[in-house]
Amino acid sequence: MTYRIDCLQYANWSEKIFRQMREGNVDAVHVTIAYHENFRETVLNIERWNRWFEQFPELIFQGRWASDVKLARDTGRTAIFFGFQNPSPIEDDIGLVRIVHTLGARFMQLSYNNQSLLATGCYEAEDPGITRMGKQVIREMNRAGLVVDMSHSADRSTLEAIEISERPIAITHANPYFWQPALRNKKDDVIRALTSADGMLGFSLYPHHLKDKSNCTLQSFCEMIAQTADMVGVEHLGIGSDLCQDHPDSVVEWMRVGRWSKEIDYGEGSASAPGFPDMPDWFRDNRDFGNIEVGLKTIGFNDAEVSGLMGDNWMQFFENSFGPAGTSA
Repeated sequence: MTYRIDCLQYANWSEKIFRQMREGNVDAVHVTIAYHENFRETVLNIERWNRWFEQFPELIFQGRWASDVKLARDTGRTAIFFGFQNPSPIEDDIGLVRIVHTLGARFMQLSYNNQSLLATGCYEAEDPGITRMGKQVIREMNRAGLVVDMSHSADRSTLEAIEISERPIAITHANPYFWQPALRNKKDDVIRALTSADGMLGFSLYPHHLKDKSNCTLQSFCEMIAQTADMVGVEHLGIGSDLCQDHPDSVVEWMRVGRWSKEIDYGEGSASAPGFPDMPDWFRDNRDFGNIEVGLKTIGFNDAEVSGLMGDNWMQFFENSFGPAGTSA
């Protein structure tokens, strides 16, 4: 069975986007519901999603288990899985790990771009690795079925998380550093360690992580996937588009800064253009996933490999990750 799964989007959600998901035959999307929000603010974001689930039940529903991806495909809908790009929703309370999993969270990054209570972000000058609290939170996440996501984390923290976690972890949205040397992209040793431990890498379409940025070609993107597959195999690779559709540029400030700074952190963007970059013309929204599929076939992947990259590999990971330790989902 072939699934189409995107393991990261952060859009200005609307009926238009939900309908585009259906036009693109997207069975499941991991959506960011917290960047820097605390627990209460995250609950308010879940309330907002609950209203969308009530308004558009023929288009979307909340995904909790891998079986919901099959349900979504069988009923012509998209399963929405919640995730955090920062551990701020659990604040300094390890007991909230189980609570957020109960509320539907299935992914949590241990850090965004800066230092957190758990791990180090990729923009910090020094990376002391996973903290004492971080080690305990990883164990609690493993028990609950909350996936450890290290997409924005620094190298040492990421390698330690892979080693500490008793369940495979994910880098839901990043690309290889060898292809595009951005701070957010991942070095070869990190990708090898991740996939050797049965973890998943989702390739990002956010222009700052692409070679030639907004002008990146479909062929170049697919060649990058092929080179990565040559290095580690195709079984632990998928898509995590990092699509940030329809947001005003002001949202970038919240993403990058939150409340931790009075200064604007432009990240990997240009100070003269601090807003969202233009997406490549072959991937504007959810309707364009078919372009990636065609590109992968053109570059030489066979049908089974393309199915894996487009969603079947994520499906296998979901089945082994979302339930309590010792169970499948």
